[in-house]
Amino acid sequence: MNLENTNKYKILAASIIFDAVGYASFIIPGIGELIDVVWAPASAFLMTKLYKGNAGKVGAAVSFIEEVMPGLDVIPTFTLMWLYTYVFKTQTEPEETIIDVS
Repeated sequence: MNLENTNKYKILAASIIFDAVGYASFIIPGIGELIDVVWAPASAFLMTKLYKGNAGKVGAAVSFIEEVMPGLDVIPTFTLMWLYTYVFKTQTEPEETIIDVS
């Protein structure tokens, strides 16, 4: 296993842990909503640190909204972002098409 794969799986482990923290607040009725007030901005910050660029920013916004809205804590936002980043996102950029008009 090369260094890139090791880092990828460390990010997956962190993502699962952060999703578990968000889900744990859902388990505690009443108090969970208070925990979400603190966890929502923290999760958005952590999302931007784990996933760089525009995707990380969008993920942070989604994570914040998911944590602030009651009943949505069960969505594994960090893990879904990992899947998007390392499984579904294409690694190659589309080739530039040059049109010859002469």
